[in-house]
Amino acid sequence: MLIQFKFKNFKSFRDDTILDLSATKVTEHPHHIVTIGKEKILKTAAIYGANASGKTNIYDALGYMSYYVTNSFNFGGANTTDKPGGYEKTQPFLLDTVSKDMSSLFEVYFTLNNYDGKIYNYGFTVDEKGVFEEWLNYKAETGRKYLPIFYRSRGSEIEFPKIPKEHRDNLKIALKDETLIVSLGAILKVPILESIHNWFTELLFLNFGEPRANLYYSRHMPPGFAKDPEVRKEVAAYLSTFDNGIVDFTVEEVPSSEAGKAPAYSIDAVHQVNESGETVKIPLGQESAGTQKMFALYPPLQEVLESGGVLFVDELNARLHPLLVQDFIITFLDVKTNPNNAQLIFTTHDTWQLSSALLRRDEIWFTEKDENGASRLYSLVDFKGENAAKIRKDENYARNYLLGKYGAIPELKKIGLVSEKHAEYE
Repeated sequence: MLIQFKFKNFKSFRDDTILDLSATKVTEHPHHIVTIGKEKILKTAAIYGANASGKTNIYDALGYMSYYVTNSFNFGGANTTDKPGGYEKTQPFLLDTVSKDMSSLFEVYFTLNNYDGKIYNYGFTVDEKGVFEEWLNYKAETGRKYLPIFYRSRGSEIEFPKIPKEHRDNLKIALKDETLIVSLGAILKVPILESIHNWFTELLFLNFGEPRANLYYSRHMPPGFAKDPEVRKEVAAYLSTFDNGIVDFTVEEVPSSEAGKAPAYSIDAVHQVNESGETVKIPLGQESAGTQKMFALYPPLQEVLESGGVLFVDELNARLHPLLVQDFIITFLDVKTNPNNAQLIFTTHDTWQLSSALLRRDEIWFTEKDENGASRLYSLVDFKGENAAKIRKDENYARNYLLGKYGAIPELKKIGLVSEKHAEYE
């Protein structure tokens, strides 16, 4: 489980930024908490904020960290950008003269999905030249102090206090400036580094604010969907929770003249049109945007609930009714539907979900930009209102948010596309 994600100097976030899924002492919804040793961890984090306030940049920051960890064994040397998983430089904060030349930091505290009794702390900093620092620490679940597994800093000898001696020389020889030890160690079959690397490969990211991504997701079939009728029935049953007209799917392979090309499929949703059982087929591409999105959500939802991993969705509310979004969130919060303690992090504008009936105060986060264009992230549980009073659990979060009492809303101005002849409406 993800306990904490910290990053700095990435896109619109100039300063230290922490998304903390550690439960605080608030008393509402105790069943949202998972206890691991001394850690009390939340299963959900909802991130609100105005457009261009930085919500998606949090998604991008964890996505960049995951991408770098899972692919950096390909980085380094000539033509590195032409290799699979090509090298991507970090994107520092550009709106001052100092940050653009400094390194970017990415760090997580977490437990492995196949829990081994330890809490891990892993992080790195990167700049124009590649990796500047990298570290991996651990502690026993009841321990107080983190112990180093390895530490690396540019220009210094790498420290490997917990890496077996037979792996150290291979790591040193093969390591390049742009490559992470965790990424290389996974390729070299170093057990602990494989485990850390695998945790990052199991992070799932969905961006429903990006049209091209939406098209891809809607065409990405669940495992076994093309060949197994039972899988298609399961997906139809899942979709029937909001569209009870869909009773099944048909899948046909589309012939291709190109040898060796992966097969393409034509998917039709089978609808029941009357009580006699008569059905009609509608191509999936002609279904509503909401139906296509729910179809796209099925594979990652199934995968993350089985693995107990982390799913990060940008713009979860896009094209979905608020009650569907609420049902999706509850799937993660309910112990019965989420027995493996999968976690959901999502950005949204949907104030229907901004409620004490659904979320704890420490599960609600906001982003906003300051006068210098730098974003900041803060939790409702840490926010202080008038007279420095903390937010109560019986407040109307949605109303107060829209009234601007928590910040993180746009400063509205008239859209400057209206000619002067319409001035009478001002």
